[in-house]
Amino acid sequence: MRNLSAIVCCAVLVSACGGGGSSGGGGGGGGSPPPSGWQAGVFQPASTFENRCAVPRKGSDPVTGVAYPDMAGSTLDENNWLRSWTNDLYLWFDEVTDQNPSLFNSTAAYFPVLKTTATTATGAPKDKFHFTYATQEWESLSTSGVQAGYGAQWVIISGAPPRQVVVAYTEPGSPAVSAPASLARGAEVLKVDGVDLVNDSTTTGIDTLNAGLFPAAAQQSHTFEVRDLNGTVRDITMVSADVTSQSVQDVSTIATTSGPVGYMLFNSHVGAAEGALLSAFTTLRAAGVRDLVLDIRYNGGGYLEIASETAYMIAGPGPTAGMTFELTQFNSKHSSIDPGTGTTIAPVPFLATTQGFSGAAGQPLPALDLLRVFVLTGPGTCSASEAIMNGLRGVGIVVIQVGSTTCGKPYGFYPQDNCGTTYFSIEFRGVNAANFGDYTDGFSPNNAATPTNAILPGCAVADDFTHALGDPAEARLAAALNYRATGGLCPAASALAPSRALSSLGAVDGQLPPSPLRQLRILRH
Repeated sequence: MRNLSAIVCCAVLVSACGGGGSSGGGGGGGGSPPPSGWQAGVFQPASTFENRCAVPRKGSDPVTGVAYPDMAGSTLDENNWLRSWTNDLYLWFDEVTDQNPSLFNSTAAYFPVLKTTATTATGAPKDKFHFTYATQEWESLSTSGVQAGYGAQWVIISGAPPRQVVVAYTEPGSPAVSAPASLARGAEVLKVDGVDLVNDSTTTGIDTLNAGLFPAAAQQSHTFEVRDLNGTVRDITMVSADVTSQSVQDVSTIATTSGPVGYMLFNSHVGAAEGALLSAFTTLRAAGVRDLVLDIRYNGGGYLEIASETAYMIAGPGPTAGMTFELTQFNSKHSSIDPGTGTTIAPVPFLATTQGFSGAAGQPLPALDLLRVFVLTGPGTCSASEAIMNGLRGVGIVVIQVGSTTCGKPYGFYPQDNCGTTYFSIEFRGVNAANFGDYTDGFSPNNAATPTNAILPGCAVADDFTHALGDPAEARLAAALNYRATGGLCPAASALAPSRALSSLGAVDGQLPPSPLRQLRILRH
């Protein structure tokens, strides 16, 4: 998962690929020792090994207050739990090669082999979303969006020398926007703690780059040489902090000859987004917007219920009442009962009230009652964000895509904790009311250079780091407004090949560093 010639998020990858356990994951375990030995194709119930930990935790979970269920065990117990849990719940359990868990000296080494090795029609891995995260950090992230950092969302335009890393957006009130850093979209990182980000290829240098760009904890001080959009090169120092992600930003209306158009930047489906979305849609409804541009180019997903709420607030009750937003389909062992809840599998509806993520449950949601929506997308648009697009299409809402092909993840999971690590292993696929969910290579606009099998009306437009998000002159937003005004005209296709020339920042696409807040379609137990 690491390539020393490329910028990778070591801090995130270390915690996302290793770790030690979770906050439980249900009852079981008991007091009797688990059976010993391994026989290929023979599986004990996962509960036999559950909560038997090489390093049991003491006390209570600081987030939930529930006492840890851990008991004395071993790494082999944890591996056996992973093996049985995977065989029971993994969507493609019958495509996993059964390997002796005693041959792996850690769960970090064993978990990566517990997935399918099949590929899609384009040759991409069938399962691109198999990872873990330290439970305590995951709980903080998933509920409030809190993560150690500077509040600058880096985008890696080129990960191998000559590298290019730029600021995509910033979090209000974070170290990145406070003086003297004062970073803004489009600023490029040239050096980190004296190491040349563009060209350095040494192991020590790359470790320094990763440590500075992706601090593992708060109160870490690092220096950066940056180049602002106006060409000014300057040195800054930032001290990392526990930054709360503001999931919804830049809510505004744009005046047009045919009425106001709403715009919002929606960056993640974390629990805190529920209240922010309610406020944003209330504001846009009061403004009488005639269309909406939903900017999800950097939104990798999160809770499916929040995606459903968002889709309802776009379309309203007319086309959504009594309709399926998404139906989850598990493996053949769980064709009628949802293994996460123990209840009969039922479609996720278009939710018309709050679900209690960041406020009281049951509050009526405002709705714009639109028959179409413009979505701004990029390669970081993933999972629950794609579910918004797919769910609306399933009930006849026209989804117009402006940007580049999305990540392609019609799959999801219940985060599962064991011994301090939360595991994310694909458990279900999602289909809309029209029974469509085949977009494993992503949604693409119909004029994309290499369209996928899931084609939407719209325009292929590269990301534009030379303008602020929400600026009507920003390339993707401008293309959406022009498409609306002209009845479907697109600008000339913009080149996506990265270049170090400053002008190239007006037409590039980059990769967001790995994060558990991205590439997720999550259900709650």
